[in-house]
Amino acid sequence: MSTDVVLLDYRLSNIRSARKALEKLGADARTAEAGQQIGSPDAIVLPGVGHFGEAMRRIRDRDFVAPLAEAVEGGTPLLGICLGMQLLFEGSEESPAEPGLGFLPGFVRPLVTDRKLPQIGWNAVRWIEGAALAPEGGDERDAIYYFVHSFVVEPAEPELVLGECEYGEAFCAVAGRENVIGVQFHPEKSSDAGLGLLGRWLAGVSERAAA
Repeated sequence: MSTDVVLLDYRLSNIRSARKALEKLGADARTAEAGQQIGSPDAIVLPGVGHFGEAMRRIRDRDFVAPLAEAVEGGTPLLGICLGMQLLFEGSEESPAEPGLGFLPGFVRPLVTDRKLPQIGWNAVRWIEGAALAPEGGDERDAIYYFVHSFVVEPAEPELVLGECEYGEAFCAVAGRENVIGVQFHPEKSSDAGLGLLGRWLAGVSERAAA
């Protein structure tokens, strides 16, 4: 039986490429454009590109907040991608008046670097040993992923950091705990390394659904 994954579509996200990547891995991927369409999936993906405040306004306008909170509280796996990762936290300096979803403690701040912003391109992730979604070994440990961003998350608890990256400064590239995980890069645009990460995430989703 395929894994039922719903992607939240609030018209500020890279739905098409993320959905194609999940389907390539065998998932039954569908989109939800309003909270009542989420239902009871095996997992949820929150993609995102653009401005933190505008994204949160659209998420609230589409009544996603309450169903998302209920799903997370019930243990449904949630994966945030790029801006979607940042939305998992409490807020962002990009839009101080707009609270985030608050599923993970911490805030979003500008990336501090003398290099060109936004960071656009390929970069390596330094995984914390034993972290969720980390490659098990071999060449994939040195895999690179595709980033497009000017802001980064700063988790309130060090153990939330699952992987780090370097771009003028070290920053959190993967964060989460239990059923909530975010990645600052775009796995759906990161070739085999990205598909490998999504495959590991889906494997965990399947294990949970079968339990």
